[in-house]
Amino acid sequence: MDEAVRAYIDAVDPAYRSMFDRVHRLIMTAHPDADVVLSYQIPTYKVGKRRLYVGAWQHGISIYGWGQGRDGGFAKRHPRVAQRPGRDQAAAAGTRSSQGIPGR
Repeated sequence: MDEAVRAYIDAVDPAYRSMFDRVHRLIMTAHPDADVVLSYQIPTYKVGKRRLYVGAWQHGISIYGWGQGRDGGFAKRHPRVAQRPGRDQAAAAGTRSSQGIPGR
């Protein structure tokens, strides 16, 4: 993991850090060969031609990059997760509002 990604992760709001770390571990367990880089100013997990983007925001954690029906059942198991075409968000439900990542 390069220094820019490490700096991003270190700056994740403590209210969402455990969720971010859990998502990171899940991805890396499923794909230990994934390269983690910054793309669109957020951590991006690259495996072959596939990309999964994970951003930390004021509302929580967002996950981008999978097509409809290709989430492995995630949306069905987590119906409270907000979904929009082309954008799937896993927000930290019930957590306090925060200032998010400094400078974002």
